[in-house]
Amino acid sequence: MTGNHKDTSITRRRALIVGGGTAAAGGLALAGYQAAYAETGTGASTAAACMTLMTSVTEGPYYLDGALVRKNITEGKSGVPLTLRLTVVDATDGCTPVPGAAVEIWHCDAWGYYSGYTTANPGGSAPAESEDGSTANDATYLRGYQIANANGVVKFETIFPGWYTPRTCHIHVKVHTGGTKEDGTYEGGKVNHTGQLFFADETAQQIFTLDPYARHSGSYTLLADDMVYDGGGAASGLLTLDPVHKKDPSKGYKGYLTLGIDPDAENTGAGSGGGGGTPPTGTPPTDAPAS
Repeated sequence: MTGNHKDTSITRRRALIVGGGTAAAGGLALAGYQAAYAETGTGASTAAACMTLMTSVTEGPYYLDGALVRKNITEGKSGVPLTLRLTVVDATDGCTPVPGAAVEIWHCDAWGYYSGYTTANPGGSAPAESEDGSTANDATYLRGYQIANANGVVKFETIFPGWYTPRTCHIHVKVHTGGTKEDGTYEGGKVNHTGQLFFADETAQQIFTLDPYARHSGSYTLLADDMVYDGGGAASGLLTLDPVHKKDPSKGYKGYLTLGIDPDAENTGAGSGGGGGTPPTGTPPTDAPAS
């Protein structure tokens, strides 16, 4: 079943509060912040609970090594602003923060294109990736690392991702520990978790009626029909989203999630379960870049 682009009201999705759980393969806990875990006027935040553990999933077909360490990963790509605030905690040690953990994310642009794979057809009817008018680097846009602070927190400035066949709207994430920042990227260490972050259907449906998303016509996969999302809510990577302006979704969103890792575990996502799909096939859109 797929969802069509239509107007729906936006409702705030609170994180599922799930207690207990045991460490699973890959050693990761994914859980939404409690509603109280939000920035206050002074920039402070309350502690988040440690939630159900889950396995890692595949990294998917669009991973590239060498992403840059930076807060803003847009490179001028157009779309609805999205601020991601993620906290890394040690799920094996009372959910204490993991300072120095490197959180890496990557996702498609508003029309379903990934940097490094800009000739892959996103499905439906999309403009060529080059038509968005940005000066983004075709090899690096919408990819990056952030290093967790003393509270285990990282923040990214990006855009709400678009969609491509056959996947629902999502963001890929890896958590690394033990490495160092070198020459503007992150080197060494190991990957403790590979996963994906997801968005409520009703929010995605409203976003996709806006420009530039609306220029990618067709149907996209709903959460319930996605090959990776397993319906577990926040414990399966569903972000808690707060609109910047309740009556104007174009102003952007703030997304929150807690990533509870086992620092001794290793899971790169290569060959692991959970689907992820293969690169879209077919003829690239007219005038799509050759590289």
